[in-house]
Amino acid sequence: MAIITLTTDLGYKDFYQAALKGSILSQLPNANIVDISHDISAFNIPQAAFILRNAFHYFPKGTVHLIGIDSVFNEKTRYLALKYRDHYFVGSDNGIFSLLFEEEPSEIVELNIMQDLKYLHFPLSDIFPKAASHLAKGGKLKDIGLPVSGVEDRMSLQPVIERDIIRGSVIYIDSFQNIITNITKEIFTRVQLNRDFTLFFKRNESISQLSWHYNEVPEGEKLCLFGISNHLEIAINKGNASGLLGLHLGDIVRIEFQS
Repeated sequence: MAIITLTTDLGYKDFYQAALKGSILSQLPNANIVDISHDISAFNIPQAAFILRNAFHYFPKGTVHLIGIDSVFNEKTRYLALKYRDHYFVGSDNGIFSLLFEEEPSEIVELNIMQDLKYLHFPLSDIFPKAASHLAKGGKLKDIGLPVSGVEDRMSLQPVIERDIIRGSVIYIDSFQNIITNITKEIFTRVQLNRDFTLFFKRNESISQLSWHYNEVPEGEKLCLFGISNHLEIAINKGNASGLLGLHLGDIVRIEFQS
């Protein structure tokens, strides 16, 4: 069965989302359309990239991932379709692809599909569904675009690393209000070297022990762990960590390792 996933921002709710799905189904009636998220903050490319980067590999190879973030018409922006690890991605070349992939995609084309003038300013309702449906049917990239090399580069905010300190920041807050930082397990392990640590953040709060799961501490207690995304999370067992701890997107966290 053909699978097409959707990652869109808040603007594509209600009839906009219906128009998008209807456009796909009119071309591919048996498509299995899966919403990864339509709750991305408007134009928030890093947030969308984080969610899709951690979600796409759970789908079967051959899945088409349609991205509707900052996709309103812009004459300076290319519309691309790409193949990466046997998955297909369709979206605007606005920097999101550089945040999604760990290496270069195996194929990239700039879409040259004829656009319906009625949808001139909304390629997500016209060009993108046409491209996604073509690929989901087993069509080739070369049939819907011209080969190009490289994508628009967008720098992601990286932790600052010293011998005894890692300074990171909050990059995502999930639906449970768990706080996810840009400190990966690989970075943490490389700097820690089996040393004790203390994680500091707002309101003079600190945590000095890694947990394996959320229920490892009593209800209402804070903890930190490496979650499914392999990034360091700050959470409260059965609580709202972001609200109760006052941590928001972009806030700084600091880990100090004892020599």
